[in-house]
Amino acid sequence: GVFVARVREAVIEGRADAAVHSMKDLPTAVDDRTVVAAVPPREDTRDFLVTTHGGLDLLPPGASVGTGSPRRVAYLRRRRPDLKVVAIRGNVDTRVARVTDGDLDAVVVASAGLRRLGATPPGVPLEADEMLHAVGQGALAVEMRSDDPRLPAVAALDDAGTRAEVTAERALLAGLRAGCSAPVAAAASAAGDHVDLRAAVLSLDGSQMYECTMTGPLSDAEGVGRRAAELLIGQGAAQLLGDMR
Repeated sequence: GVFVARVREAVIEGRADAAVHSMKDLPTAVDDRTVVAAVPPREDTRDFLVTTHGGLDLLPPGASVGTGSPRRVAYLRRRRPDLKVVAIRGNVDTRVARVTDGDLDAVVVASAGLRRLGATPPGVPLEADEMLHAVGQGALAVEMRSDDPRLPAVAALDDAGTRAEVTAERALLAGLRAGCSAPVAAAASAAGDHVDLRAAVLSLDGSQMYECTMTGPLSDAEGVGRRAAELLIGQGAAQLLGDMR
């Protein structure tokens, strides 16, 4: 978004040595002036349902649930079409307060954000079968200028498994020609010398969903994402995403 662009510009202009982004907010379009110098170990990738009702299936009929994410909206409507989904904005504390103040029955936020803030609101994490996470969720990206001589030193922060996971997920998103706000979900898991990718594209009302899985060598994580995108496009995902633009 705008914030990512401004922080990146500060790095390019030399006003900052590095930028730390939430990976899920980082555009897939490449800027040759910068490079992702490091991808540290990933945090919890799951979404978290902040609520006092115990879980998604335990919310009362017609309960109000806040989120600003089209992906989360789609999953909520698919699993619980009776819910009243409310568009919300603001930081994590502001969103959580909508529940603790009694304004909403629940809100959905990223587990990683809560953990990094040390926040422990009431609620439960949402497992992949309930809500598959966003591309890059739970990961950070350290961005620096491409010609910075300190790149090798910063590379020590890199986690190879996490980088492979987000590379596969972001290649999927790029292959679909979708932005970070599209109702696209992707969960890659690196193990040993291979990476497994599970992906989904949903309609905003949750009535349609295209899914696929793909496996490949860790060294070809980008190819795994590209092939998954091609598979989803063959199912009709491109048309579904095009109808939303």
